[in-house]
Order: sequence, then structure tokens, then C-alpha cells
Amino acid sequence: MYGIDENRTFYPLGIAVLTISDTRTAETDSSGALLCARLQDAGHRLAGQALVKDNVDGIRDQVRTWVDDPEIDVIIATGGTGFAPRDVTPEAVRPLFRREMDGFSVLFHQVSLTTIGVSTLQSRAFAGQIDDTFIFCLPGSNGACRDGWDRILVLELDSRYRPCSLAGQIPRLREVCA
Repeated sequence: MYGIDENRTFYPLGIAVLTISDTRTAETDSSGALLCARLQDAGHRLAGQALVKDNVDGIRDQVRTWVDDPEIDVIIATGGTGFAPRDVTPEAVRPLFRREMDGFSVLFHQVSLTTIGVSTLQSRAFAGQIDDTFIFCLPGSNGACRDGWDRILVLELDSRYRPCSLAGQIPRLREVCA
């Protein structure tokens, strides 16, 4: 059986939200705001929020800063995963990976297929692990962020999810979530 086991303890994670965009500002960043609200509503701690331009070095610098921060367990990025010439999130982040999480992309596309049809092919959503920090890179639309959070991440980042969750792979939780 799978799902949330209400008899288990919920352990909040420190999650940072990174918006990657040449056109958005802090005031117009609706996808970043959506993710921040969703993760806090789920009981997690917003450990950082930033907006960077579609620039490989800028993206890498912010990601590395957060990976080095012991208060940040997970990074969720939104934007820069399409096929426009300025979309460079995969090119910026993938070289930093210790491990890639192939299943996230597959699952994201399955979920997205039910909401936007074959247009999901235009997304290069992906995830992986840099050192011990997980990073999930979602498209920049509100719909994609809702799909990614509401149908995948809210469960996989919840320590009560069974048979297992990624929360149990966070170093400080490995013993308590086993």
C-alpha cells in the first residue's frame, strides 16, 4: 500500500525556490510564489528564494550557494526548461549532478500529459542530486508548478509517505525516516 501514513512523524524540510527568468520580477513571479506558498502550506520551511536571469553562470552560482547551505535540503527551480534559445537551466544544472533522478522526468511527463496533452514534450523538466541536496527543475508556468508540486513533490518530500520518500534520503533524517 502507498500513501501518507498519518501514524508517522512529519519532518519539515528546508526548501529553497529558484525562479529562472529574463522577464519576471519579484512582483510578477507567480510560479515562484505558488511554489513558496505550496511548500509552506505543506509544513516545510522556505529556506531561500531567488530570481536569476537565464544565464548558465548565474544559475550555477545560486545553486552552488544553496547546496553549500546546511539549512537547505531541497531546491525547486522553475523556468528555463523549454526549447527557446534562452532556456539553459538543464545545461546549467546537470553538470553539477552527482546523480540524476531519471524517474522524476518520466513521472512529471505522465502527470503533465493529463493536463496539457502532448505539449508536455516541450518540457525538459528534470531532477537530481548535487552532493546531498536534491534539486527539481520544473517549467516556469503555474500549471507545471502545480502539477509538479501537487501531484509529485508534496508526497515524495513528505517523511510520512510510504513505502518510502526522499525525505528519508536527507542526511539528517536517514535514521529517523528509515
